[in-house]
Amino acid sequence: MNYLSAIGSYAIMIREVFKKPTKWRIMRSLILKEIDELIFNSLGIIIFIAIFIGGVVAIQTALNLTNPLIPKNLIGFATRQSVILEFAPTFTSIIMAGKVGSYITSSIGTMRVTEQIDALEVMGVNALNYLVFPKIIAMLFYPFAVAIAMYVGVFGGYLANIAGGYSSSGDFIEGLQMDFIPYHVTYSFIKTFVFAFIIATIPSFHGFYMTGGALDVGKASTTAFVWTSVVIIITNFILTQLLLG
Repeated sequence: MNYLSAIGSYAIMIREVFKKPTKWRIMRSLILKEIDELIFNSLGIIIFIAIFIGGVVAIQTALNLTNPLIPKNLIGFATRQSVILEFAPTFTSIIMAGKVGSYITSSIGTMRVTEQIDALEVMGVNALNYLVFPKIIAMLFYPFAVAIAMYVGVFGGYLANIAGGYSSSGDFIEGLQMDFIPYHVTYSFIKTFVFAFIIATIPSFHGFYMTGGALDVGKASTTAFVWTSVVIIITNFILTQLLLG
């Protein structure tokens, strides 16, 4: 029953976010600030993870090609498919759920504990629109970060393949170009947009409606990360079945 109540509260929160909007002059500065905090400041960890994930995929694929009849260009093909379809959009989103989600929950939760949200509501400001809407708009730029992760992941696989001597540069590039389906990139970006909305709203929900004191902010951040990750994984399964099944 508590889960149903939480889902209902979450749906009500989403509705309230888009009601009584804040003045554009103020909202514009809030959106730019959130883009810097949520997207730009996350590029470093996204690039770092993507390049090593791509390298690991290439190495593991190469080490499992024990049959001499299997062409070496399969390394590039497997790296491309793994990075574009799953690792770039899904694995990166799990990491972002920890980094960005914890920041969102802790920042909003701290405002709740220090009664800053109450002050906004007393002044007649729609606190949900003021706090959550800029984060939703900022996360719409998240697919650009995932696109970078795709490129860097494939490049990491290329570097690992060449450094390990598993195949030639030509074979790897031939594998990258082999049987390429542009729709797979579209599918990944559709998932990314959905994940971006989840990352922006679920941590906001846990931060906005948290109760207790300063110590409970950390507990709310942990809970937000767990539920954001669970929803991302379930949504990933559903979207994969709908879009690729």
